[in-house]
Amino acid sequence: MSIHRSLKGVNTLVGERSVLTRVERIQQLAKEGKFDESSSSVWGLPKVRTKFTVTSGKKATALKEARDEAIAAEGK
Repeated sequence: MSIHRSLKGVNTLVGERSVLTRVERIQQLAKEGKFDESSSSVWGLPKVRTKFTVTSGKKATALKEARDEAIAAEGK
């Protein structure tokens, strides 16, 4: 008997992350103006929508190079 394909652990690290770290949540809330560092508490943060994928390999290096070029062009 074989293992069902949904139970195999192939490429489990590639895909969408469903949870942000506390620091990432605070950064996103601060960017949206929903978190004030002087008066807000780091405990009991509201939920933050997470819709992004983790990239690796050639695509990740291409995205990093494009980001670096945009930052360099912005700084000039």
